[in-house]
Formats: sequence, C-alpha cells, structure tokens
Amino acid sequence: MSQVTYLEAIRQALGDEMAADDRVFCIGEDIGHFGGAFKVTAGLLERFGPDRVVDTPIAESLIIGAAIGAAIRGQRPVAEMQFADFVSVGFSQLINNAGTFHYRLGVSVPMVVRLPSGGGVGGGPFHSRNPEAWFVHGGGLKVVAPATPEDAYGLLRAAVHDPDPVIYLEQKLLYRRLKAELRTEEPTPIGQLRVARPGRHITVVAYANGVPLAEAAAEEVAGDGLDVEVLDLRTLVPWDWAGVCRSVAKTGRCLVVHEASRSCGFGAEVAATLADLAFEALDAPIRRVTALDGPTPAHPDLEAVFRPDQARVAAALRSLAAY
Repeated sequence: MSQVTYLEAIRQALGDEMAADDRVFCIGEDIGHFGGAFKVTAGLLERFGPDRVVDTPIAESLIIGAAIGAAIRGQRPVAEMQFADFVSVGFSQLINNAGTFHYRLGVSVPMVVRLPSGGGVGGGPFHSRNPEAWFVHGGGLKVVAPATPEDAYGLLRAAVHDPDPVIYLEQKLLYRRLKAELRTEEPTPIGQLRVARPGRHITVVAYANGVPLAEAAAEEVAGDGLDVEVLDLRTLVPWDWAGVCRSVAKTGRCLVVHEASRSCGFGAEVAATLADLAFEALDAPIRRVTALDGPTPAHPDLEAVFRPDQARVAAALRSLAAY
C-alpha cells in the first residue's frame, strides 16, 4: 500500500465513507470547487456532486445548524470549519443544541465537525487556536485528535459512524509533514490510547502534534540512557485514563505534552486524574509542557517561544529523571 500524508488520509477517509454510504455529505465554506482552505476536500465535488459537497456562505453557525438538522433527519454530515478558531461563531449550536439533544430528547445527532487546529504556520491569534478544552468541558460531544496519518483516517471513519456529535481536531502543522502507509482501513476505536513508543522510566502523555514532538524528545534523551514511554491518547472524550494509569504504575513518572494553553488545558485533567487514582505510583511530581497562556503571536520568532518544542520536552524529561 502506498504512503499517504496526514491530509491525504483525511481526504481518503471522507471519500471512502461517502462512497460506502450516500447519507454522508460534506458541508462548509469553499469545500467544493476550491477544495477547501487546505485542499483536504479537493476532488470530492467531481466524485460526488454538489448535493453531497455543499458550499456555504461564510456563516459558521449556519453550517453547524444545517448539519445538526440533517443529522437529526438521518443524514451523516461532516462539517468543515476553515480554521478551528471560527467554530466559536457556531459555539451555541454545538454546545447548547448538538451536545444536549440526546440528553433532552433521546435523539441521536450523528455529525462530525472538522477543526483544522494549532499553530506553527504563522497564522497569528485568529488562525492558530487549539480549542479542545471548550468541547471536553461542554458535555455531550466526543472529541478526537489524531497524531498519525493512520489515525487521521481511522478516527474520521469512526467519527462518521458514531451516533453522537464528534469534534475532529486535525493539526494543520501535520497536514503535509507526516507520511505513512495505511496499514488498515478499519475505523480506529474511539477511547483507546496507542503506545507510540514503549519505555520503562518516564511516561509521556500526548495527543495530536504533541505526539511526534514527544517521540523526537524521547529519541534525544535515549542517548542519556532514559527509556521513555510515549502514549498517544488519540481521543479526549472519552479518554483512556486506565491505560495512562497502567503506564504510570510501571514508570513512576509522568510528563504531559500538548500545544494548547496550560491553564485548564487537557493536561490539567490528566494530572488531576493521576493525582486521584495513581498518586501512590508516582515517584516525582507530574510535569506539563504546553503553550503559554494567551493569544498565539503572529511573528514566527515569538510563536516559536510561545509553542512547546523538542528542547523544552527533552529538558522536562531530564528534570523528571533527576528528581
């Protein structure tokens, strides 16, 4: 099987689901003739036509509201926000409507909202957000965050099949930087972490573009004799807290890495859960390497300081090992 990029894996998953089920359709701004802001949907209009690749006005609330209505009526919409930041315009639709329909009425809302997330591309404060904590806290929504082309494919297929609304966080920085074979065309189970790198001395918990960052840092400190285990959460709601606890019971040390801001970021939930459930297994304090709190700077030099990098992750690993 030939290799595909992270971006191509998303496109292939969309095409495979649309070919397999005529209830699946895409909706968003410029996703048809233009192929999407990042060309993820390029070619789908030609394959499936304008009734299933639906271009909309610049109106995120409309996009999400239309997707909710279609999902309630039995369709399987996949809505695209051009940038994750703009989902805030449709926030009420997602949190107050999509996230509560099942609780209020017993009605399933099988829809996916794709959010191109994260920095590293000089997008500045309006095009670089990592908004996962909003939706983890909101209730009623599932949240997935693939870190590899294989999971970009598998998690999107799982999200389309899911009876609940799913927030699908795709990392812009990984679109064309990662390339791999799709070893399986099966959906990736939602709620099961992946051991990206086995190890004995320190557990690193990461997701999305935190995973390749953690793997690179783990490889760096391996020269110091540190054997680091890297866990890829893959999904944040539900998340595999039991798998994290098992790893920490083995290593006794934990570092959490993500690109979202530190305060109330998902790493805080990981740390709190370990303090509740695995405190006696810990031989050192839980550490976090994250972005700084605040808007993402537009200047690349400032953005590099703002975002986590391999050097900071490697330094945190060495500090934990020495504790």
